[in-house]
Amino acid sequence: MTYHVIISFARDRVYEFKPAAGEVSVTTQDDARKWLEKEFNDLRCEITSPTGKILIIDKLLAVAAQVGEERFAQHSEWACQYARNVALTLGRDLVRVDVEHMRLGY
Repeated sequence: MTYHVIISFARDRVYEFKPAAGEVSVTTQDDARKWLEKEFNDLRCEITSPTGKILIIDKLLAVAAQVGEERFAQHSEWACQYARNVALTLGRDLVRVDVEHMRLGY
């Protein structure tokens, strides 16, 4: 299986990553969540929630927004790792991370 993770910053600024199942399976879902949690904390992402709850989806979006478009545009190793961890964390073969509108789609 090939995963497909799409990160968009605008209609004409879309970056696609297609990690193979073998790349994703080198880690566990729990490790993927821990990686994303660490990035969220290291980047000092802030999310305001009226309920005080921060969902994993909020963290995925915040990390992409905080790190910015350039890393995704360059298809850096960090961006590829982000895509792998998003796919594994959500357990979906197709994920769209819409940074411009701060929403996630499957």
